[in-house]
Amino acid sequence: MVKLQRVTTAHTGLAALRTPSGFSSSDALLIATAVNGLVADAFTLYLKTKNFHWHMSGPHFRDYHLLLDEQADQIFASIDPLAERVRKIGQATVKSIKHVTQLSRITDNDADFVSAGDMINELIGDNRLMAESMRACHSICDDKDDVATASLLEVYIDETERRTWFLFETSRAADKLGH
Repeated sequence: MVKLQRVTTAHTGLAALRTPSGFSSSDALLIATAVNGLVADAFTLYLKTKNFHWHMSGPHFRDYHLLLDEQADQIFASIDPLAERVRKIGQATVKSIKHVTQLSRITDNDADFVSAGDMINELIGDNRLMAESMRACHSICDDKDDVATASLLEVYIDETERRTWFLFETSRAADKLGH
């Protein structure tokens, strides 16, 4: 039988957020730390992808603009389930833009102008880093028997690898036959 801690208004801070999860405090914290890094990375990658979507120009504008909008939507859709997973295991998730900035491994790009090719290449690297971080988090989840988080990550790893693939194929020059 699970022993539930009674939470009252007298509790303050993180103790009031603790949800009984079956994970030890140290395991929950380890998982949450890894997942919160992914949440921060996803926020940063989402905003960067939208920035590039908004500022895209050139002969392939329409295709790139639509591709980046689709990819940004997919990235954004991963944030809430990951953050809620952190809460389900009894930990706090990111609280502010400052917190996101502190945790994110994805770098900003606020240059006045970035060429379409540079945008695509930068997003290839960012998505590869995101997939690598997700695989590392998945490994932690496997070690701690967190099947639910690992299951979420499997879908997001596949989506991230697909984004990388699409961006990579977009970046390739056509051969003499136009293929």
